[in-house]
Amino acid sequence: MKTAMYSRLILTIILYSAFTFYLGWNLHLWLQSTFSLDIFSFVTAVIFLLSYSYVLARFFKRFLFLKYIGSYWFGVIQYALLLLPLANFVGWLFIFTGFSPDSVVFWCGTVVLLLMVGILGKGTFNAYSPVIREHSIEIDKEAPFSSLRVVMASDMHFGHLSGKRHAARLVHEVNSLQPDLILLPGDIIDDDPEPFIKKGFGDIMEKLSATNGVYGVLGNHEYYGGGIPTYMKEMHRIGIPILMDETIVLEGGIQIVGRKDKTDRNRKSIEHLIEGLDKSKPIFIMDHQPLELVQAAEHGVDFMVSGHTHRGQMAPNHLITKRIFELDWGYLKKNELHAFVSSGFGFWGPPLRIGSRSEILLIDITFTKNSLHT
Repeated sequence: MKTAMYSRLILTIILYSAFTFYLGWNLHLWLQSTFSLDIFSFVTAVIFLLSYSYVLARFFKRFLFLKYIGSYWFGVIQYALLLLPLANFVGWLFIFTGFSPDSVVFWCGTVVLLLMVGILGKGTFNAYSPVIREHSIEIDKEAPFSSLRVVMASDMHFGHLSGKRHAARLVHEVNSLQPDLILLPGDIIDDDPEPFIKKGFGDIMEKLSATNGVYGVLGNHEYYGGGIPTYMKEMHRIGIPILMDETIVLEGGIQIVGRKDKTDRNRKSIEHLIEGLDKSKPIFIMDHQPLELVQAAEHGVDFMVSGHTHRGQMAPNHLITKRIFELDWGYLKKNELHAFVSSGFGFWGPPLRIGSRSEILLIDITFTKNSLHT
């Protein structure tokens, strides 16, 4: 098994290195045609350094600029992979029909470069400029009030790139909506809790305010970081309960179930978690990964919020998430279940969003079977 794993790793490195060489070769041709610079070795060395900067950042944690460069580089690689073969094909067609090779290389390279700058600029704006997405639903159950305003944000990935300003933006936007309940379904931190604690993110998030409280669950990245006890301690300090296969019952009977992430193989099933709850009262679930909508609908869950998918984060990756998940983004009513999946407030890897947007969900719930109006 280890041999197969190492073989896949080596193959991945070879293919990745081959593509970075291909990217460097294209850049070299453009520089040579545009500025008469014959610096292939230098360009190749720079490209390889950029391509492995994210890995280097793991070993040299003090050099944060390596992580910034490496994160953006993921975006550059994806869109270069889409644009360069097309540009090469178009360029070959023009050269074949008699156009000057130098002129073709210049214009094809310039168009690719301008498109890349535009993608990075637009993607960065989308990542750091969240929108509020509003929904209104009805649940045919009793509650101590006729309506409930729920605000949900997921996948903040707070750490270095999704920084304190972005966290302050979250708190300001969420509190301005005057929520009755705030739900945070996972990936609040970006793997390691150390930057979250060291930089004082907790003191910012402590300012989140809702009439009926703020609750969260773990996402897969909290597990990846290996610091769950440290993270849980910090969230307890700031008064945000992280529910791990636990249920909180709000005053008046609304039941909020928080699941462990699917990463935890020992997490309880929805059936087990729902067993013993009062199904005449509303049942809410937070589950980071939206993988068990069928089970939630079958066992009487009324309202479910998830994240994880990022809606692919960078198009056309959303075509992949749409195939993996029944609901990869937005809203779905399944029997009596109202399911919501957010594209996330933050981002993973590159601070870029193309075809998606950082968002906060505002969900106004009306309880129609209500003899307890207040």
